[in-house]
Amino acid sequence: MLDKDVPTVPYISIIYREHAKFLNEKVKDEDLSFGLFPLLIAIYDNEGIIQEKLAENFHLNESTITRNLKKLEDKGFIKRTKDKRTKRIEITDKGAKTAQKVMDYDDEWDERIKQIIGADEYDNFKDNLRKISEEII
Repeated sequence: MLDKDVPTVPYISIIYREHAKFLNEKVKDEDLSFGLFPLLIAIYDNEGIIQEKLAENFHLNESTITRNLKKLEDKGFIKRTKDKRTKRIEITDKGAKTAQKVMDYDDEWDERIKQIIGADEYDNFKDNLRKISEEII
Protein backbone atom coordinates (compact mmCIF):
# COMPACT_ATOMS: atom_id res chain seq x y z
CA MET A 1 0.00 0.00 0.00
CA LEU A 2 1.30 3.42 -0.90
CA ASP A 3 1.73 6.11 1.70
CA LYS A 4 -0.88 8.89 1.67
CA ASP A 5 1.91 11.47 1.28
CA VAL A 6 2.91 10.09 -2.13
CA PRO A 7 2.20 12.55 -4.97
CA THR A 8 -0.43 11.76 -7.58
CA VAL A 9 1.92 10.62 -10.38
CA PRO A 10 2.78 7.18 -8.95
CA TYR A 11 -0.94 6.41 -8.60
CA ILE A 12 -1.61 7.48 -12.18
CA SER A 13 1.36 5.41 -13.32
CA ILE A 14 0.10 2.30 -11.50
CA ILE A 15 -3.36 2.62 -13.03
CA TYR A 16 -1.84 3.19 -16.48
CA ARG A 17 0.43 0.13 -16.25
CA GLU A 18 -2.34 -2.11 -14.92
CA HIS A 19 -4.64 -0.95 -17.72
CA ALA A 20 -1.89 -1.73 -20.25
CA LYS A 21 -1.44 -5.22 -18.83
CA PHE A 22 -5.21 -5.77 -18.85
CA LEU A 23 -5.62 -4.72 -22.49
CA ASN A 24 -2.48 -6.47 -23.71
CA GLU A 25 -3.72 -9.72 -22.19
CA LYS A 26 -7.21 -9.31 -23.69
CA VAL A 27 -6.00 -8.65 -27.24
CA LYS A 28 -2.71 -10.56 -27.25
CA ASP A 29 -3.76 -12.44 -30.41
CA GLU A 30 -4.02 -9.18 -32.36
CA ASP A 31 -0.24 -8.56 -32.53
CA LEU A 32 -0.73 -4.96 -31.48
CA SER A 33 0.95 -3.12 -28.62
CA PHE A 34 -0.85 -1.05 -26.01
CA GLY A 35 0.70 2.19 -27.24
CA LEU A 36 -1.02 1.84 -30.61
CA PHE A 37 -4.55 1.29 -29.25
CA PRO A 38 -5.44 5.00 -28.81
CA LEU A 39 -4.23 5.79 -32.33
CA LEU A 40 -6.24 2.94 -33.82
CA ILE A 41 -9.37 4.05 -31.98
CA ALA A 42 -8.89 7.67 -33.07
CA ILE A 43 -8.71 6.54 -36.69
CA TYR A 44 -11.75 4.32 -36.20
CA ASP A 45 -13.69 7.26 -34.74
CA ASN A 46 -12.44 9.76 -37.36
CA GLU A 47 -12.37 7.94 -40.68
CA GLY A 48 -10.21 9.82 -43.19
CA ILE A 49 -8.33 11.83 -40.58
CA ILE A 50 -4.98 13.24 -41.66
CA GLN A 51 -1.66 12.65 -39.93
CA GLU A 52 -1.23 16.26 -38.85
CA LYS A 53 -4.55 16.18 -37.00
CA LEU A 54 -3.55 12.97 -35.21
CA ALA A 55 -0.26 14.57 -34.12
CA GLU A 56 -2.16 17.58 -32.85
CA ASN A 57 -4.78 15.49 -31.02
CA PHE A 58 -2.21 13.29 -29.28
CA HIS A 59 0.30 16.09 -28.63
CA LEU A 60 3.01 14.10 -30.42
CA ASN A 61 5.38 15.09 -33.18
CA GLU A 62 4.58 13.95 -36.69
CA SER A 63 7.57 11.62 -36.91
CA THR A 64 6.23 9.62 -33.95
CA ILE A 65 2.80 9.46 -35.58
CA THR A 66 4.40 8.42 -38.90
CA ARG A 67 6.27 5.53 -37.25
CA ASN A 68 3.14 4.34 -35.47
CA LEU A 69 0.99 4.63 -38.59
CA LYS A 70 3.54 2.54 -40.48
CA LYS A 71 3.26 -0.17 -37.82
CA LEU A 72 -0.53 -0.13 -38.07
CA GLU A 73 -0.40 -0.18 -41.85
CA ASP A 74 2.17 -2.99 -42.01
CA LYS A 75 -0.05 -5.11 -39.77
CA GLY A 76 -3.13 -4.42 -41.89
CA PHE A 77 -5.09 -2.30 -39.41
CA ILE A 78 -5.17 0.88 -41.51
CA LYS A 79 -4.52 2.11 -45.03
CA ARG A 80 -3.32 5.50 -46.18
CA THR A 81 -4.68 7.08 -49.34
CA LYS A 82 -3.23 10.08 -51.10
CA ASP A 83 -5.49 13.14 -51.18
CA LYS A 84 -3.71 16.00 -52.94
CA ARG A 85 -0.74 16.76 -50.67
CA THR A 86 -1.90 14.83 -47.64
CA LYS A 87 -2.65 11.22 -46.87
CA ARG A 88 -6.01 10.30 -45.46
CA ILE A 89 -5.97 7.46 -43.00
CA GLU A 90 -8.69 4.88 -43.14
CA ILE A 91 -9.42 1.88 -40.99
CA THR A 92 -9.51 -1.59 -42.54
CA ASP A 93 -12.04 -4.25 -41.58
CA LYS A 94 -9.35 -5.88 -39.43
CA GLY A 95 -8.62 -2.54 -37.78
CA ALA A 96 -12.29 -1.82 -37.14
CA LYS A 97 -12.80 -5.21 -35.47
CA THR A 98 -9.75 -4.71 -33.27
CA ALA A 99 -10.68 -1.12 -32.38
CA GLN A 100 -14.15 -2.29 -31.34
CA LYS A 101 -12.64 -5.06 -29.20
CA VAL A 102 -10.33 -2.59 -27.47
CA MET A 103 -13.20 -0.16 -26.84
CA ASP A 104 -15.29 -3.00 -25.38
CA TYR A 105 -12.42 -3.97 -23.08
CA ASP A 106 -11.96 -0.32 -22.11
CA ASP A 107 -15.64 -0.32 -21.09
CA GLU A 108 -14.99 -3.47 -19.05
CA TRP A 109 -12.02 -1.74 -17.38
CA ASP A 110 -14.15 1.31 -16.55
CA GLU A 111 -16.79 -0.98 -15.04
CA ARG A 112 -14.12 -2.43 -12.76
CA ILE A 113 -13.25 1.08 -11.60
CA LYS A 114 -16.93 1.87 -11.02
CA GLN A 115 -17.20 -1.25 -8.85
CA ILE A 116 -14.26 -0.05 -6.76
CA ILE A 117 -15.34 3.57 -6.21
CA GLY A 118 -19.02 3.65 -7.22
CA ALA A 119 -20.71 5.20 -10.23
CA ASP A 120 -20.98 8.75 -8.85
CA GLU A 121 -17.35 8.82 -7.71
CA TYR A 122 -16.33 7.38 -11.07
CA ASP A 123 -18.10 10.24 -12.88
CA ASN A 124 -16.37 12.77 -10.61
CA PHE A 125 -13.02 11.02 -11.05
CA LYS A 126 -13.33 11.10 -14.83
CA ASP A 127 -14.45 14.73 -14.83
CA ASN A 128 -11.49 15.69 -12.65
CA LEU A 129 -9.04 13.82 -14.88
CA ARG A 130 -10.49 15.60 -17.92
CA LYS A 131 -10.20 19.01 -16.20
CA ILE A 132 -6.60 18.37 -15.18
CA SER A 133 -5.69 17.15 -18.67
CA GLU A 134 -7.26 20.16 -20.34
CA GLU A 135 -5.46 22.57 -18.03
CA ILE A 136 -1.98 21.10 -18.36
CA ILE A 137 -1.89 20.79 -22.14
